[in-house]
Amino acid sequence: MSHRIEHLPENNRFELLVDNKVAAYAEYSEHHHVRDFDHTVTEDEFRGQGLAGALVAAALDTTRAEGLKIRTSCSYVNAYVAKHPEYQDLVA
Repeated sequence: MSHRIEHLPENNRFELLVDNKVAAYAEYSEHHHVRDFDHTVTEDEFRGQGLAGALVAAALDTTRAEGLKIRTSCSYVNAYVAKHPEYQDLVA
């Protein structure tokens, strides 16, 4: 299964698409150089395939590349960062 991840800053979200269908997304708000990930969703038919993890990793990598810090209001993103210490430096 191939997928692509898109950052849609005008909508404050990252999307993971499978065959041009949104399979998962992570929404955020941004204030004072801090991106607060507050909502992550994987559509039912795509759950259990590791897509949310791929999406969050890409979102965090993009956030780092943009020189921003993060907050993890979303429980999934919070758990992901806790399990992946390479992202701890991003936490504001």
